[in-house]
Amino acid sequence: MFVIMVYDVNQKRVTKVLNIARKYLNWVQNSVLEGEISDAKYEKLKVEITKTIKTEEDSVIFYILRTTRYTDREIMGLKKGGHQVTI
Repeated sequence: MFVIMVYDVNQKRVTKVLNIARKYLNWVQNSVLEGEISDAKYEKLKVEITKTIKTEEDSVIFYILRTTRYTDREIMGLKKGGHQVTI
C-alpha cells in the first residue's frame, strides 16, 4: 500500500516522530512523509508513533492509498525532502 503521513506534534517530539517515520517512509516536506509500505510495517510504524506522541496535544494523519494508479503529484515552488517517490 502507499501511505502519506502528515503530523502536527509538539516541538519537543518533532525530531522523534520524524526519525521514526523516516525508518518506514520517505520525507518529502516539513511534517509530510510518503511511500510504499507493507501492512506489517505500517502496523509497526503506528505502534512506534503511538508510544511517542501525546494524543491530547499531537495529531498524526495517515492517508492510505491501495493503489497509486489514479494519482498525480504536482509540486509548486521549492522541492523539499530527500528521496522523492514520483506518483
